[in-house]
This record gives sequence, C-alpha cells and structure tokens, in this order.
Amino acid sequence: MSEDSRADIEVVVGRIGKPHGIRGEVTLDVRTDEPERRFAPGSVLRAEAPAGADRRPAALTVARARWHQSTLLVTFEELPDRNAAEAARGTVLHATLAHDEVPEDPEEFYDHQLVGLAVVDLDGTHLGTVKGLVHGSAQDLLTVRTDDGRDALVPFVSALVPEVDLAGGRLVVADRPGLVSPFPDEVAP
Repeated sequence: MSEDSRADIEVVVGRIGKPHGIRGEVTLDVRTDEPERRFAPGSVLRAEAPAGADRRPAALTVARARWHQSTLLVTFEELPDRNAAEAARGTVLHATLAHDEVPEDPEEFYDHQLVGLAVVDLDGTHLGTVKGLVHGSAQDLLTVRTDDGRDALVPFVSALVPEVDLAGGRLVVADRPGLVSPFPDEVAP
C-alpha cells in the first residue's frame, strides 16, 4: 500500500448557520450521513472561514449537540455567546477520517473508498474506473471514466450497483446500453 493511500482524509461535515439563542448555540447545515458521530461532544473540527471573513478559530470543539425539530443545534467551546456565534456564520467544518475508518452502516461508503475502483459488468468485463461521486438530493451518482475516455453517470442504487468489493478493488454495475456502454448506434465503426 502506498504512503498516499494510508494518509488521513479530510471531509466536509457541515456549515455553521445562524445563531440560536444567546449562549453561542448555532444552527448547522449538516453535510454528513453521520451527524451523531461527527458532532459528538469533544469532537474537534477544522474551521474554514468564508472568504473575506475576519480572523476566526482554526478549529472548533463540540461542547454539545442536539436536534430541534429537523435542525441540528451545536454549541462549540470557542463560541461563548451570540456575538461569537454570529461571527462564525458561514464557517465550513471539516472532520479528519483515519485512512482505515469506515461508516457505521456496512451498506454505506465514503467517497474516497470508491474513487479509483475498477468498474466491471455482471460478467466481469472491465468497463472503466470510478472517477468521483455526484451527491444529489434523491440519490448519489457514480462518475465512471470509461475505457474509451467518456464519463458516464451511474445511479448508486443496489439495482444498478449490486456489489461493491473494496478489498478486491472493484464494483459491479448491471450495465445496459446507454448507461456505461454506449448505445449500439453510437459506437464508431
């Protein structure tokens, strides 16, 4: 395994919204499927201030997190009052994942686990490589760079991606014409 593949990975887990109350609590635009894990008390997150913002803490430590209706409210040790919370508005929060960390749900994957995997069809024929993911509101899409240099988008659903084999370095796509493989009339003679 190369040094680069063993490096820790940093991911965006949220963005600070407006203050809630007067004691420094803030609303959070959650950008993780594991908010209870990422915003557990004591978690230290790298804080990236928006462009043009005044100097802010480089890291924020979660003191408390709670759900209020469908909004996550978080208190950070470094934001003691409403003024500090307002000044932190728009700050993007990053968590560091260990190279071997995996999601709690065995049916979920981090983007970095999928990028670079070989893509094969149900018969094992190589179709391409996972280049990235596009996160949508309804479902995620795998960006597959095909062997002929095209980029194909494949809905990341079990009907179309029945197997993800991280140890084997591949994922299986139930390919059909127009999904990854071109339609027969699109193939150059």
